[in-house]
Amino acid sequence: MKLLRLAILATWALLGCSSEADAKRALESSGYSHIELTGTRWFGCGENETADGFQATNPRGQQVTGIVCCGLAFKGCTVRF
Repeated sequence: MKLLRLAILATWALLGCSSEADAKRALESSGYSHIELTGTRWFGCGENETADGFQATNPRGQQVTGIVCCGLAFKGCTVRF
């Protein structure tokens, strides 16, 4: 069981969020624009989450960088800085 869990986590770590569309949708729903996804990040999210970096314009018009963390199955994605 432990080996299976490790294999699943390794696969998700290599693939990033379930799709770029999920990460972009999370950012757009939070009011971000001019979104550029910058690839998989290895740190910054929880143990059972995947992470994609991004650069975007926040709702106040400022350029920001951060991470979109996507949980397993139905947990969804969150934006972190």
